[in-house]
Amino acid sequence: MYQILNDLVFSSGAISLTGGNVVMWFIAFVLLYLAIKKQYEPLLLLPIAFGILVVNLPLTYLMEPEHGLIWFFYRYGIELDIIPPLVFLGLGAMIDFGPLIANPKTLLLGAGAQAGLYVTFFVAILFGFDLPEAGSIAIIGGADGPTTIYLTSKLAPHLLGATAVSAYAYMALVPIIQPPMMKMLTTDKERKITMSRLRPVSKLQRICFPLTTAMTIMLVVPSAAPLISMLMLGNLFKESGVVERLTKASSNELMNIVTIFLGLSVGATMNAAAFLNPKVLFIFFLGLFAFIVSTAAGLVMAKIMNLFLREKINPLIGAAGVSAVPMAARCVHKVGSEANRRNYLL
Repeated sequence: MYQILNDLVFSSGAISLTGGNVVMWFIAFVLLYLAIKKQYEPLLLLPIAFGILVVNLPLTYLMEPEHGLIWFFYRYGIELDIIPPLVFLGLGAMIDFGPLIANPKTLLLGAGAQAGLYVTFFVAILFGFDLPEAGSIAIIGGADGPTTIYLTSKLAPHLLGATAVSAYAYMALVPIIQPPMMKMLTTDKERKITMSRLRPVSKLQRICFPLTTAMTIMLVVPSAAPLISMLMLGNLFKESGVVERLTKASSNELMNIVTIFLGLSVGATMNAAAFLNPKVLFIFFLGLFAFIVSTAAGLVMAKIMNLFLREKINPLIGAAGVSAVPMAARCVHKVGSEANRRNYLL
């Protein structure tokens, strides 16, 4: 009987519990609070938080290579680049490129908002990160989760948990981070600028856009093909108007399924041993820096463009240049409507 009790005690997870595990539980519960109570990106923060929680329960072996359940999700979904492109397929089926087609100069705002990535890349190198790690950290400034996951899985897989959680956390915190910066970098007069009604975009233009964009980008940057091809295929589904079932499946059922596996797998990479070290924790601060610089760069780019444009644009839309879709656009619209009730910037 003593041997049985002894074996029961020493085979339990409780006996192997560490202080680091408890710290990670706290982080998981904070993310659960943000997802459930505050509803900050709950579709992603909820599975990520649960992944953090269960992987830090000792002796579960959920991420043990070749045996763990979540390891298989991670291995075949993320390491083999299946899930991020599928997420882009769903995003493509939901995105309306009409405003961009009608007003192509806004493309410059999206490009300008990526300045934070380049600045953070060199800052990360100065703080001792190597080139692949710096690239993985810098991409957080785009506030785009699937892109961050895809790039990090290629360059620095050991940083995947930290970079992915940073990207999604800052996407969720857009309503807190961006409004003060918008008001600090624009004047009340600028925020009141009313945008003129956009010209109608024909169906032919909408169909040609994903085709020409996919061909152009993949000819120039072939390595971007997995993400861009899926993004534009999803958009082609939407704009063609002849495959409604595929459009709905891409933007709903498929998107929901891959989101579950994506969030759970990312969260499960954040075990205490790998996550709780100063270098990894510093990534969160660099990610915030990248996001702030990207937002500021988009706003400044819009102000610079207004120096040369006869028909002024509301500089607030520069903040939507970051890829936090659709949170950044909603935030821009809210701040703009507060300054001018007739303003419709969404």
